[in-house]
Amino acid sequence: MTAMDLTSGDLIADRRADYARMLATGGDLEAAAELMEQALEITPCWGAGWFLLGEYREKAGIRDAAIEAYRRVLELNKDDVFGAGLKLTILGDRAQPATPPVAYVEQLFDDYADRFETALVEKLDYKVPGRLAALIEAMGRAHYVRAIDLGCGTGLMGVELRVRVDHLEGYDLSANMLAKAEDKGIYNHLDQADLSLGTAEARLINADLDAGRADLVAAADVLMYLGDLEPVFMLSSALLASGGQLAFSIEHLMDGNDDFRLQPSLRYAHSPAYIERLLSTHGFAPLGSEKLVIRMDGGAPVQGILFIAEKRQSA
Repeated sequence: MTAMDLTSGDLIADRRADYARMLATGGDLEAAAELMEQALEITPCWGAGWFLLGEYREKAGIRDAAIEAYRRVLELNKDDVFGAGLKLTILGDRAQPATPPVAYVEQLFDDYADRFETALVEKLDYKVPGRLAALIEAMGRAHYVRAIDLGCGTGLMGVELRVRVDHLEGYDLSANMLAKAEDKGIYNHLDQADLSLGTAEARLINADLDAGRADLVAAADVLMYLGDLEPVFMLSSALLASGGQLAFSIEHLMDGNDDFRLQPSLRYAHSPAYIERLLSTHGFAPLGSEKLVIRMDGGAPVQGILFIAEKRQSA
């Protein structure tokens, strides 16, 4: 259910929206916005249409009008499946949220599942799973009894982990991504979980799934879809036995004093100081890290950092 795929329910409005897309693709964003305005006069409650209008106005540099359109999206879609609130943050209209809307992230990856690996690996030069696996091999252990892949997606990190793990669990917010991971046949257990919520702990730790059962927790290219990482570090500490290891990646926030900051990509970058503080607070000792370009985005490199840390032995 992407903004580009949704119909307004009105043939004439849809036709004008199609022409608007053609104009936007050709670079005539102001004309595209005008046509979307005409479509929305016919279907004023079309949330996806208002989001498209906001994007055309934003790209055309018409900031105030873009803000008006994104506000209208939020009025029509309270769960903010399109991420309009994040757009308003980037435009300076509202404070940065601690986490993105759950509905937005879930829908983003449900829509992305079929083309995820082709787009990310082949077109965007995505490097995290292989490089994080190499960091684990260099500074972690040769073998793990039980590993947990947080935000497992289609299983790219799971493929890297499988060769050194006896039992592999995977968790993701997106049901469609989990279906792709299931097809790989590499996980012993897969389940849906929202890592931004405290309820994730109940999902991953219950009558059948013990706390402290893992000796490795991995989170590859996941934390950038969360702002506040406190719940994830609390969960990781609870999942790991003493001496267990946590391996993860972040997008590198290199300027300012913020712990994390929403980027124009609608992903979050995190500061190394924030990560180091969280590790210390939740009982982890750093083992190593690596700075690298984790992917390309709009032709520009995205700087990131890989970390591996060990949960301190209980006194």
